[in-house]
Amino acid sequence: MDVVVVGAGFAGLTAARELDRRGHDVVVLEGRDRVGGRSHTTTIAGAPIDLGATFVGPTQTEVNKLAADVGCPTVPTYTQGRNLIRWRGRVRAYRSTIPKLSMIELVDVSRIQWRFERLSKHVPLADPWTASVAPKLDAITLDGWLRSVHAGASTRDLMAIMARVTWGCEPDEVSMLHAVRYVKAAGGIGPMLDVKGGAQQDRFPDGTQPIALRVADALGDRVRLGRIVTRVTHGDGGVTAHTDAGAVRARAAVIAIPPQHRSAITFEPGLPDDYRRLAEHWPLGNLSKAYAAYDTPFWRAAGCSGEALSDEGPVFITFDVSPDDGPGVLLGFTDSRTFDPLPPAERRTKALESFAGLFGERAREPIDYVDHCWGAEEFAPGGPTAAVPPGSWTRYGRWLRTPIDGIFWAGTETADAWTGFLDGAVRSGQRAAGEVADFLKS
Repeated sequence: MDVVVVGAGFAGLTAARELDRRGHDVVVLEGRDRVGGRSHTTTIAGAPIDLGATFVGPTQTEVNKLAADVGCPTVPTYTQGRNLIRWRGRVRAYRSTIPKLSMIELVDVSRIQWRFERLSKHVPLADPWTASVAPKLDAITLDGWLRSVHAGASTRDLMAIMARVTWGCEPDEVSMLHAVRYVKAAGGIGPMLDVKGGAQQDRFPDGTQPIALRVADALGDRVRLGRIVTRVTHGDGGVTAHTDAGAVRARAAVIAIPPQHRSAITFEPGLPDDYRRLAEHWPLGNLSKAYAAYDTPFWRAAGCSGEALSDEGPVFITFDVSPDDGPGVLLGFTDSRTFDPLPPAERRTKALESFAGLFGERAREPIDYVDHCWGAEEFAPGGPTAAVPPGSWTRYGRWLRTPIDGIFWAGTETADAWTGFLDGAVRSGQRAAGEVADFLKS
């Protein structure tokens, strides 16, 4: 083959699609028995739901174009009515991205957001380690920075919710340099967290995985499932990906998997130490989801949007993802630290308790329930994206996507725009395909 692609998520499939369009022979090897990577669609009470990536925003242009190309439309996320917040033992209503807090708390949130985004102006997206502030920011965590600028308790708690849903980690686990670059890649805190005009504005009524399925269908038997790549040999003008079912030799390879999972592949000859250390220092976070379906979206009749925040667990953010002509469906993001270790029945009980604490006792009696713990997956566990710890960007960031000996790197973590989102994955596949095409020409 011309190119072997490892990983059939949005990044790998996009790279294969682009290279196929340029006339190159491509094969995609995927370890799972499905395509989509961290996009996985199932059903609840007969309605499609996404166990992984769910939402899309108006500035996420590349994934929107891809979805349109393969015939997957979007619908607006339901936002009519009041948002709710359970905070310090009380449930209150609000109507904006920032919940209704005291005037002092709101001023503090605005102050921290302003300081955060002012820092981002000094951090380049392509090579953040070159910024003059990089050593200082990469030496501390997000929590360390918040405390250094005397952020109030409510501000720190809100930023903790942001960290959990964004990286699947706590603020004291993620590098401040990574946090600043990540938010800048999304266009700011507003575009990243907002529903209207932001990253949660729309969703795919049939789920996100059908996009990957349609791309894979067009590639046909060039996409091979259940092919876990354990070894990659390179040199002598070629790259060979080895699986239990055989090997594929190609002129170039695209490794389209999370940086952490690169360490599961043995490279022969071994890659330089910095590549190996990068994989060790780019861990995935852990985020879980719980869905409950009801005969109707009863919270709407009470004037609620279904969107809520909570400082109590395990559910800390909710959305209404009900289909137009089906049951009412609540989506809850859960804290994996307290949620994942529980037995399934207890996870269900705890999630429904959280829904009931926000939307009333009726939430305890769903007609169906589904949850998923990404950190508990047997193959390629973790998500939604990398929770990069202090010291990683300045030491190893330059090797994140630097090609070596015919091996190229893709995946949402390698993107400069919408890093960590489906759009970043698509962009990374496009970039890798262009790099490979240039390499093959030379």
